[in-house]
Amino acid sequence: MKPTFSRPLTACACAVAILAASGCATVDQDPADPFEGFNRAMFAVNEGLDKVAIKPVAQGYDAVTPLPVKVAVGNFFGNIWDSWTAINNLLQGKGADGLSDIGRVLINSTVGIGGIFDVAGEMGLVKHSEDFGQTLGTWGVPNGPYFYWPIIGPRTTRDTFGWLLDTYYDPVWRVDNVALRNSLVALRYTDIRAGYLPADKVVEEAAFDKYSYIRDAYLQNRRSLIFDGVDSPPPPLSPDH
Repeated sequence: MKPTFSRPLTACACAVAILAASGCATVDQDPADPFEGFNRAMFAVNEGLDKVAIKPVAQGYDAVTPLPVKVAVGNFFGNIWDSWTAINNLLQGKGADGLSDIGRVLINSTVGIGGIFDVAGEMGLVKHSEDFGQTLGTWGVPNGPYFYWPIIGPRTTRDTFGWLLDTYYDPVWRVDNVALRNSLVALRYTDIRAGYLPADKVVEEAAFDKYSYIRDAYLQNRRSLIFDGVDSPPPPLSPDH
């Protein structure tokens, strides 16, 4: 099966390379965010799309979908991601976690009826979530500049390239039937957006500058994920580390 999204991925990679090479940082900007002007513009684009289309759809989905169905949807897509998590845990040298993730996929794909029931979780197999950006981080690949991309949102340069590989691997994007593939993608991201609805008000009330709040929270969270939340080194003074 041939993926049909190579052009968007190539375009995204080229955009990173062009912006990173342009050296257009200004004196007063956060060193981790040298392209803040571009990023704020893209943030505004995303905010507009979310307000007029994405959030209303998520709200409708959240309102009409019974909780057991939403749980089943989350479990189904989570089971698909568990297989990639297993690979990344193994690549990071976390063999026990990787084997546990493989066990989760095998159990939930069979006894859990395609992953809609988290039987493995009930059996004590803890769910992890790893992506290739985290793997690159554990290998010592630096963050690089921060970007806020249309649609996909905040990413460091490292995490942008990690996202490209995550997307290339993603079995949902490899479904041959275009209508089915697009429906699955739409359902997954609607379910994800619906999961963030309770946090919207908190962010709006807590953030004097919503863009900076999201940027700082993203960078802090990614650092915590890479170091599994324990004893991470102090934040770097340069975006290149």
